Amino acid sequence: MSEEQNNLAEEGLDAAAQTDSLKPAGPEDRTLGAAGYMSLWVGDGVNMGNMTLGASVVVAGMAILNIWQTIAAALIAIAIVSILFALNDRAGYKYGIPYVAHLKASFGEKGTLISSLLRAVPAVIWYGIQSWIGGTALNEVFKIVSGGALDNVVLGFIILLVIQILLSMKGFKSIKAVESVASVVLMGIVITVFVILLKDHSAAVADTWINTEGTWGVPFFAYIMVFLGNYAAIFLSAADYSRELKTGYSDAKRGLLYFLPIIVAYGSVIVVGAMLASATGYTNPALGLPALFDNVYMQLFISVFIVFGAIAVNMVANIVTPTYVIQLFTKLNYKIAVTITGLLAMGSFPWLLVQDNNAKGLDTFVQVYSAFLGPLIAILIVEYYVMRKQHIDIKELYKKGGDFDGVNYAALLTLGIGAAAAFMFVDLAWIIGFVVAGIVYPIISKTMFKGSKFKKGTIFESEAK
Repeated sequence: MSEEQNNLAEEGLDAAAQTDSLKPAGPEDRTLGAAGYMSLWVGDGVNMGNMTLGASVVVAGMAILNIWQTIAAALIAIAIVSILFALNDRAGYKYGIPYVAHLKASFGEKGTLISSLLRAVPAVIWYGIQSWIGGTALNEVFKIVSGGALDNVVLGFIILLVIQILLSMKGFKSIKAVESVASVVLMGIVITVFVILLKDHSAAVADTWINTEGTWGVPFFAYIMVFLGNYAAIFLSAADYSRELKTGYSDAKRGLLYFLPIIVAYGSVIVVGAMLASATGYTNPALGLPALFDNVYMQLFISVFIVFGAIAVNMVANIVTPTYVIQLFTKLNYKIAVTITGLLAMGSFPWLLVQDNNAKGLDTFVQVYSAFLGPLIAILIVEYYVMRKQHIDIKELYKKGGDFDGVNYAALLTLGIGAAAAFMFVDLAWIIGFVVAGIVYPIISKTMFKGSKFKKGTIFESEAK
């Protein structure tokens, strides 16, 4: 047990401290070094959902952005993602607290019950999306092995969910093991597919994507938001990952631990996704990738590793945080909460968002939830860096009835204002919500709710009196 946990044991505990997996992680609890940490983001970046986002630049056989515009949009998005990761992971890295505890510092214990759902719900839906793509690939395996006698995507989807539930029950130990293999193997497949597309389908790729005029207008910036929004839920809950990283890494080094693997993995997958859609007409890579190969054994090989890729990304991005949120609500143990997360993913109707010939439904989903996640991360960053000067009283954070009990109405009001502003122009939802909330939150915190105990420990403490 860590020193923080020993100290907490002497206090009255809130819901977040009543479950072992939600208590602060001490130095002895952290198992990930630089290589292991970067493998998380390579394994997360090389996945079929991200490839689908790259494919979404091609709609009805025509590219909205050309190659240079697509690459520029991806690079800008990845740079912003890396910066926000390094900023928002600080509380988790410094104190060893999970996202739900970090969230409590801004929203209060009861307010966290509301705001945590805005991260958990998209994660569960992404869990379903990745599992549906993986289930589609698993069905391709069924068809090849059975000679076409077994053809049932729903069965593949259910089997894959069961496998992921069982794997994720061991927590970060199984995540580390899966990602260390996935990061190498999946990047190898992406490189192989890139070479094949370049060699055998360069004319189709050039006609559809490279030589198109594209646009540097609003759609270009909208795709930056789509590529960025895809990571918005993950860097929002950065504390869930940084608390597992060994101590001794500076902010700048941690920034590189995000930027390097994400630009290699996510950037290459976006490019390959656009090329694949140009060459095959499929925006679902589980159908597009096998279509590249005439050899049935290569089709089987690709399908198996699409399944593996779906598992890899879900283990990192879409299981841990919603499981912690379920624990926060229910106080159930980790294994039961993991099972509930999987069952919720099963009912998320992912087939409505991933169509065989059009990924616009997925783009719209990302843009809509980004309207809430932009304001959320702005609140966390302003709270931690500006208002609390990078200091959180951890004993008070975990104490039932302490300074962080109840609801911080200033944060909830800011969240509502930021989201409302974002929905005025959904194509740029994340950045609008982020900027508006970042400006509004300190103003509301200073001028409203005069007797709020959430001002204690902030630069506005005198306003609480």
